[in-house]
Formats: sequence, structure tokens, C-alpha cells
Amino acid sequence: MIYKIAILGASGYTGAELVRLISGHPSIEITALSGNSKAGQSMAQVFPHLRHLDLPILTTIEDVNFNDVDLVFCALPHKTSQEVISKLPKNLKIVDLSADFRLRDPAVYKKWYGINHTSLEIQKEAVYGLTEFYRDEIAAARVVAGTGCNAATAQFALRPLIAAGVIDLDEIIVDLACGASGAGRSLKENLLHAELSEGAHAYAVGGNHRHLGELDQEFSLVAGRTVTVQFTPHLIPANRGILATVYVKGDAQTLYKIIEKKYKDEPFIKVLPFGEHPSIRHIRGSNFCHVGVVADRRQGRAIIIAALDNLTKGSSGQALQNANLMLNLPETMGLMMAPLFP
Repeated sequence: MIYKIAILGASGYTGAELVRLISGHPSIEITALSGNSKAGQSMAQVFPHLRHLDLPILTTIEDVNFNDVDLVFCALPHKTSQEVISKLPKNLKIVDLSADFRLRDPAVYKKWYGINHTSLEIQKEAVYGLTEFYRDEIAAARVVAGTGCNAATAQFALRPLIAAGVIDLDEIIVDLACGASGAGRSLKENLLHAELSEGAHAYAVGGNHRHLGELDQEFSLVAGRTVTVQFTPHLIPANRGILATVYVKGDAQTLYKIIEKKYKDEPFIKVLPFGEHPSIRHIRGSNFCHVGVVADRRQGRAIIIAALDNLTKGSSGQALQNANLMLNLPETMGLMMAPLFP
């Protein structure tokens, strides 16, 4: 069976990444692409690297015919996404890549995004889209809320350890480096080549990054108590990739065994041999996440490092992984491509 899908927001990075991934999927066909600012243009005009594909012309969202669509990917900005999704037919399966349905508490959403949530009923039914930890719920869901890419990386490093109770929950430091595509495709002065290249800088310092709302929510849920991590993100002069270096109090060998056991059957999470650590150059363009555990020189402390591609495993790849489950397809379908190297 071939399932028909629409991608709303196909003129952005995550939308284009969805097109790239789905173009090799044997059971999914793209029947509609929206990009309001690029409506009337072909994807080849907007993204020349997709020139070889036979794709629908970009339209406005209002011009998309949803009658013959099985699932919709919404790659739209927060606030816009909830407004659009609230008007979609109720029979549609939806994978949302924005932040609008990640946070379960409307008050927490307002705290981090500065606006009231206007689609509370959909927010209540949405399932958090961290596939490896919500697999059964995602398979049965109508609406799945894709994770933040930074939040996903930190969770792959930490969730098994928090669940096992083997680290000090009040002594967690997450130091994270992210490529420029994580900031989206809109024009921003700090992302100009002359501003970004040949340097790196911290941002949202002191706990102001919006993805912290997800980390607070998910880590506290797993632990059964409030967990507040210390988190500093850095923008690096790379197009893709996230590298999370996590410092914890706990026995490194014990932590490694827990992480190795948790992920041993996961197709996309690869745990490196003890003492080895990952690089974003080894996961670029793929749906894989590499995790490594290293003992610190101080007894009783460890370093966990996780690397993934923010556009693939951190966003569009994980969205397709979730869609496969929702459509009762093999979870890995269309996603087993090797990383790009060099």
C-alpha cells in the first residue's frame, strides 16, 4: 500500500529534509507541498539539490487538498503550527515538527514561548515524539509532537541513567554544540558567513533556551521528582550536527553498561565501545545517534557524549520514523542510509 502525505512548510530546512528522505521511501508518496512565501515555485527553484525529483508545485496551505491525504507533516513555526493544525480534517494523522505540542502544561508553554496556547484539545492528545521512549504511544497516536533537536540529543545521553537512578540528579551539566541549520532558514545577522565562520559562541546562557522546557518536563517525569539540568548551547560554524557533552556524578563503567543495555536493540542509536567518543562528522545526513561514555580522571564522575544530525535524527528523520509507526510500516523504512563522509 502507498500512503499519501502532505508537507506543510516544505520551503524550510526541515521540510526539504523530509522531501529528501521520503524520496527514497517505498511506501510513501508526496502529494502536496506548501510553502506560503514560495507558492507557485517548484522545489527545484527553491532547493536545486532536489531537481531530480518529480514533485508537486509549492502552494499555499489554503490550496492543499487534504481529501486524499493519509498523513501530514507540519514543518511550520511555533504558533503558526497550532493555528493550522486546529483547522485540519480530524481524520488526518499529523506529525508536527514545531514546538507547539511538545509541552504538556499550557502554562509552561506560555512561559517558554510567550504566548497562550490556542489548541488545548489537540495538545492534550499529542504524543511526545521521542521514538525510542514512546514507541507504543506513537504507533497509536493521531498527533505526534516532534522533539526539539537539542532536547533529543541530551535525552539520548541521559534518560536511561535518570531512569536507573545511577547519577546525582542535582549535578548534571549539558554542554551542547549545534550547527547553524538548527536556527532555521530565515535571514539572521548572526548567521551571516562573516559573523559565524572562524568562531563559535555560547547563546541562551543561564538557562534561557526554549528546549529546556522539554528537558525539565521529560527528565522530571522519568525521575518522579523535579530535575533541573545546567545547560549551555554553543553555535558552531557547521551546517549540520549536534554534539552534547554531558557531565555527571556516577560510576562510568556502571553508566556504560546501562546505556549499552538500553540501546542494544535500537536500530538508530549506536553505543560506542567504552572510552570512545562520537563526532558529528560521523552521523551527518543520517538518522543515527552515536553515544559514548568516558571515565573522568576524578573517581565517581563520567562524561557522556551524544552526536546526531539536527535536521535528520533531531527533526525530519525522527518525524519519518514516527510516521512509519503511525502508518504501521517498518520503523526503519526509508531511513537506513549511511552518513555522509567526509
